[in-house]
Amino acid sequence: MATTADLVSNGNIHRHNQNINTFKSDAYVRSGFSNHCSKHNGKANGGLDKRPFKESFDQAPLYVAVLTYVGFGVVTLFGYLRDFLRACGLEKCNLAQEREEQKDFVPLYQDFENFYTRNLYMRVRDNWNRPICSLPGPQFDLVERVSDDYNWTFRNTGKTIKNVINMGSYNYLGFAENNANFLTTVADTTRQYGVGVCSTRQEMGNLDIHNELEDLVATFLGVEDSMTFGMGFATNSMNIPALVGKGCLILSDELNHTSLVLGARLSGSTIRVFKHNNIQSLEKLLRDAVVHGQPRTHRPWKKILILVEGIYSMEGSVVRLPEIVALKKKYKAYLYLDEAHSIGAVGQTGRGVTEYFGLDPSDIDVMMGTFTKSFGAAGGYIAGKKELVDFLRTHSHSSVYATSMSPPVTKQILRVLKCIMGQDGTTMGIQRVRQLAENIRYFRQRLQEMGFIIYGNEDSPVVPLLLYMPGKVGAFAREMLKKNIGVVVVGFPATPITESRARFCLSAAHTRGMLDKVLNTLDDLGDYLSLKYSRHSRSTQDRTLRQNSVINH
Repeated sequence: MATTADLVSNGNIHRHNQNINTFKSDAYVRSGFSNHCSKHNGKANGGLDKRPFKESFDQAPLYVAVLTYVGFGVVTLFGYLRDFLRACGLEKCNLAQEREEQKDFVPLYQDFENFYTRNLYMRVRDNWNRPICSLPGPQFDLVERVSDDYNWTFRNTGKTIKNVINMGSYNYLGFAENNANFLTTVADTTRQYGVGVCSTRQEMGNLDIHNELEDLVATFLGVEDSMTFGMGFATNSMNIPALVGKGCLILSDELNHTSLVLGARLSGSTIRVFKHNNIQSLEKLLRDAVVHGQPRTHRPWKKILILVEGIYSMEGSVVRLPEIVALKKKYKAYLYLDEAHSIGAVGQTGRGVTEYFGLDPSDIDVMMGTFTKSFGAAGGYIAGKKELVDFLRTHSHSSVYATSMSPPVTKQILRVLKCIMGQDGTTMGIQRVRQLAENIRYFRQRLQEMGFIIYGNEDSPVVPLLLYMPGKVGAFAREMLKKNIGVVVVGFPATPITESRARFCLSAAHTRGMLDKVLNTLDDLGDYLSLKYSRHSRSTQDRTLRQNSVINH
C-alpha cells in the first residue's frame, strides 16, 4: 500500500493487476422521486463491519411528484407574466438594471439569469437571513421584521420574538454557550492575548496555544500530527490544491460540500464524480482510472484522491467508510475524509466516523474537520501522518498567507476538546455525546411514526424532512415560527428541484420538553399541510402486524 508520504511527493501510482469483483452493496440511485433504500448490516457494508448500518430514503407517492412539478410550472408561468408586466412598465422592478446610457454595452446584469431569484426565491425570501439578537443556543431571540413590498426589502418592527427553539444550528454538543463558569478560561485568554493575532503562522502569529491545540487534536484523533486553520471552508478549498494538481485524478462524491468542490477545481486536477455513497460506481471509476490512465497519453495518474464526507449535511447520510477504505487499499488510491459534521457528533466518544465504524485512523490519508459545529467555535484542521502535515505547513496557502486563529477561539476549542476527552476532570463531555445520540434516536423514531419522509442515517444529527412542493416550503417555515420554533428550509438550487426539505439539526442541549414541543407541532402541521407522505410509518406497520396476528389466530 502507498504511504502518506507518497501523497505529498511527485511520485506516480503505477498500474497493477485488477480484480474486477465488486462489493455486493446496494446501488444508491438518485433519480427525482425514486429514492428508497433501507440498508442493514451485511448488505450496506458488504460484511466489512459488524455495526448495523441503517439509512432511509423513502420515495414519495406519484401524485406528490406530479403536483411538485405542476407547482413549479405554475410559478414559472406567473414569473414570465410578471416579467412581461415589468417590461411594459405596469409593475415596478426592484432589481438592479442597466443604465440607459449603457444599453449598448455588454450587459452587467443578465436579466434572464435572475429569473429564479426574481420570481421564485423572492416569494419565500422572508424565511432566510432572519436577524438573531442572542446566543444561538438551544433557544434564541429573533428580531421581528416585516416587508411592505413582497419581500424585496424588510423593516424591523422594534419587537423581539423571545425563546425560539433553535432547530437549525450545528450546535451538536451544545458548546455554543455563554455560561460564565464554563468560559472563564476563554475570558482569561482574551485578556492575555487579545482577540486578533494580525499575522500568519509563518511570521509573528504562531502562539503557544496554537501548538497546544494541534498536539491535542492529534491525540484526540489518534494520528501523528495535525495543523489548524482559522476558517473551515478554506481548510478544504486551500489545502486540496496543495495535495494534488495537473496529472492527478480526483474522485468526488456527487453530494460533496462546495468547499470540497472548489478545492478540487482550484487544484487543476481531472475530476470525476461518483454516485452518492455508491461503492460500485466508485470502484468502476477507480478500475477505469488504473487500467486506462490519463486521457490521450494513457500515462498512469500521478495520484488518485477520493473525496468524501463523514456526514452529508443535506442528506443526513453517513459515508460507507469500511468499503471505501477497502477500495482505497485495493487500488492504491488516497482518501480525503471531511468530518465537518461528524467529528464530535458520532462515535462512542465523539471521535467521528472512524470510531463509529471501528476503523484505524491511519487508514485515512487525510483527516479533515471543522470546529464550527460540535466545538462551538470557528476554523478547521488537517490531521494525519507527520510528513503530510509538515508538507502542508509550507505549501498550503491557508497556512502561509492566512491570519492565525483568534486566541479566544483557540482556547474555546481547547476547552471543548479537554471536556470531551475528560481531561477537565469531569464526565460532562461524554455525557453530551451520549445525550446527542439519545436525542437523535428519539426524534427520528417519532417522525417516522408520524408518517413523515425523512432522509439519512439513524445515527445522524442532521434530519432532513421532505416537503417537496414549492408552496409548502414558505408555509412550513412561517407556521413553525408562529409556534416559536426556528427551522431551516432548503430548496433548489441547494437541493434537487423536486426535493425541497426542512433540515433539523439536533443538539445535546435540546431538552426532552423542547423536542416534544417541536414534534407535537410537526404532528399538527403535518396534517394541516398534508406533509405525511411516508407509506412506511410505524403506526401503519403496527396496524398491519395486528391485522396479520388476528388473521393467523
